[in-house]
Amino acid sequence: MEFVRGLGCASDNQERDEPLKPYYEEKGIQIYHGDCCEILPSLPSVDLVLTDPPYGIGRDGMRPSTSSHGGRKPYEFLGWDSESPTPDTFDAIFAASTNQIIWGANYFTRSLPPSMGWLFWDKGQRICGSDGELAFTSFDCALRVFTFNRVELMLDGAYHPTQKPLKLIKCCIAHADKQVGFPLIETILDPYAGSGSTLRAAKDLGRKAIGIEIEERYCEIAANRLRQQVLQFA
Repeated sequence: MEFVRGLGCASDNQERDEPLKPYYEEKGIQIYHGDCCEILPSLPSVDLVLTDPPYGIGRDGMRPSTSSHGGRKPYEFLGWDSESPTPDTFDAIFAASTNQIIWGANYFTRSLPPSMGWLFWDKGQRICGSDGELAFTSFDCALRVFTFNRVELMLDGAYHPTQKPLKLIKCCIAHADKQVGFPLIETILDPYAGSGSTLRAAKDLGRKAIGIEIEERYCEIAANRLRQQVLQFA
């Protein structure tokens, strides 16, 4: 398929009735509550989009496990994973950013250009769930593998059914830094911010970040994670 960037979301040419106001804001970081397709055209361009969009497979919740090993954490089904982003939404994401890392990209291949620089998260376990996950990147480099056990999510606090470990997100930012050289990635955007892992990682690494999230409960979780202070131990 020939990849042609469009003009972005259908709402690009619609004027907003009032100025865009963050749901949460601190120095260098903002969270916006709403549909990213409506908010993206109002934001400044960023160095990197680092995101994990809904796959459109109905995995926006999770039933509790009855496993004798302790099982998995349950999540309420909210409906946000009923559809994947439209091609127009991906056009808007590319228009708003210089570089991109998009997790779950094997679900969106018809909306993304060819790339040799994919990433693979090896979850370090071979159980009933997937052995790993794939990310598209806009970088002209070899495929790279990051190996982190999914237990890392429990150490972070598993706030979201499709949450990525902070260590993985920080490795993605370091990988982007290496590809762009100097100056390093300064501003990061996550248009599907979820529980705020991208924002928290960006803050820990001293970067600016913008998040957009359609579910208000996750906006609040992300804001609370940003408010937490990181304790440094010798």
